[in-house]
Amino acid sequence: MPDGTPRINLVDPELYATGDPYVQWRWLRANAPVYWHEPTELPGFWALTAYADVRAAYRDAETFSSARGILLRPADHGADPGGGRTLALTDPPRHRDLRRLVDEWFAVRSVRSMEGEMREVTGRVVDQAVERGRCDFVADVAARVPLYVICKMMGVPAGEWERLFTLTSQAFGAGDPMARRFAHLEIMGYFETLAAEKAKDPGDDLVSVLATATVEGAPLSPDDVILNCDNLLVGGTENTRIAASGGMLALMRHPAQWRLLQDDPGLLPGAVEEILRWTSTATHIMRTATRPVEIRGHRVEAGDRVTLWLPSANRDESVFDDPDRFDVRRQPNRHLALGFGEHFCLGSVLARMELRLLYEEILGRSLRVEPDGEPTMLSSIVVNGPERLPVTFAPGRPAPAVFN
Repeated sequence: MPDGTPRINLVDPELYATGDPYVQWRWLRANAPVYWHEPTELPGFWALTAYADVRAAYRDAETFSSARGILLRPADHGADPGGGRTLALTDPPRHRDLRRLVDEWFAVRSVRSMEGEMREVTGRVVDQAVERGRCDFVADVAARVPLYVICKMMGVPAGEWERLFTLTSQAFGAGDPMARRFAHLEIMGYFETLAAEKAKDPGDDLVSVLATATVEGAPLSPDDVILNCDNLLVGGTENTRIAASGGMLALMRHPAQWRLLQDDPGLLPGAVEEILRWTSTATHIMRTATRPVEIRGHRVEAGDRVTLWLPSANRDESVFDDPDRFDVRRQPNRHLALGFGEHFCLGSVLARMELRLLYEEILGRSLRVEPDGEPTMLSSIVVNGPERLPVTFAPGRPAPAVFN
């Protein structure tokens, strides 16, 4: 490569924990927007970093399949067990059939009908954090709101929410891989039991919908029900948790933007869109080419892995003015943080409302939110954002302080 070229290694987790992946993405967009990434411990893959190419791949579900997995995995890990079976890992027409089962639950009307309960949950979580005075914003605030909401939607009894909070923290957080695996297996076991109960005595909840559903004239298998429950739990919690905490970090680093929201809370809907663009919590999404296809003169063969790097697409200079500036008044803001096309995020309305309500509750209490130590970023090529965000809450209107 020519002098001045950064060393491209998009699959180094430490790049996301301690480095600056935007340097690599910026260079790729300018010089190699369709880039063949040589194998490491992961198989080789094509990396798409430009907005137009990422959007086009999202639109073409026939050519770029989700059914063989949506994340890079070591070759010896085998196929994802959810491949061809869950909402995230299916292609049309089965994807549409599965989505129709639960679409109504995530429609604007349904989500708006839950706003009062969601605000109550959010207010309670914020009040508990304020009472403590200091907390980890990720674990104590941002993680709890979406988990409690999706648990309610799935029919998990309120007395079990803390158990699932602990298990999801263990399964999807940092720490020993074996401990994470066991926690995830326990989550699957929990939904196996709950789904069996709902199949016998259905309620008005998502697990009951899945446990009693038929697709193409046949009921979902018990394994398919469990895998889709797991899919809904992860999809309903992880990205919102990281977007909420990443948004808080951005607002602390850009106090003038916080002051704008204090002075005009009507800016919040636009601020939520900017937070989604800025955090772009899904670092990469993978597709598998089903046929040979040419992208910008590069021949992609059938079976090749093609990765879409969303944080890069959402900083594409050809689409966003001054893309490295965090601006709660940004218009237009056609980001791809929630996907596009067939796999546009099922919970997009829900996630936007959760983020809006969280910041409304903080702003409405005239709280001063300040750093209580340095944030720790996730060491992950899958999700992009804070792992820990220590903060203090105190009464008072001044904008959040900036991290040193």
